[in-house]
Amino acid sequence: MTIAAETEVRRAPRPRADALRNRERIVTAAREMFVEYGPEAPLDEIARRAGIGNATLYRHFADRHALVHDVVLSVLARTADQAERAAAEEAVPFAALRRFVHAAAGERIGALCPMLSGTVDTRSLDLDAERIRLESAVEGLMERARQAGQLRTDVAVGDLMVALSQLTRPLPGTGCLNMDGYIHRHLELFLDGLAAPGRSELTGKAATLEDLRRAAP
Repeated sequence: MTIAAETEVRRAPRPRADALRNRERIVTAAREMFVEYGPEAPLDEIARRAGIGNATLYRHFADRHALVHDVVLSVLARTADQAERAAAEEAVPFAALRRFVHAAAGERIGALCPMLSGTVDTRSLDLDAERIRLESAVEGLMERARQAGQLRTDVAVGDLMVALSQLTRPLPGTGCLNMDGYIHRHLELFLDGLAAPGRSELTGKAATLEDLRRAAP
């Protein structure tokens, strides 16, 4: 980098701490509202839940598409972080996988599905980078458990992501405030089905990530 370029970088204004906090509050509130009511949740209600005014919301996000983009990016990044931490901190491979699955449920990853079907440009470079990081981390968790003989060999990462999305995706507008307890209970049943040795023969073939991409609209 040249001296002139370095000087320009130093002169570039940095977001104020309160502006960054407002942006984080907006994204958090939007994620909660999208989970409860779907991606068409009213923006003024998102602003109210975030504790800021409508003008502040639009100062950070020009339109709904920009806000949905940041929500999806945040969920992908946080979920990828959870997968990487589970791999680094859990000595038992299947325990790492179990920890990730429950952490991903806490991130409400199932709420991404309706937003990825047309609301968000999935070709965005930053979204693509986080998606690749997440997929790589999850594949690593599953391969480690498989090599240890703790994960059945007839399942693939696509099977895990489909089930995780379905089990963590509440019906919009139902107001299921106590749903978390059922989500984690049912995830335990699902995880028992993933453990080796498998107790039944699965129909069809294991779903890969490429299969899911081909099936996407």
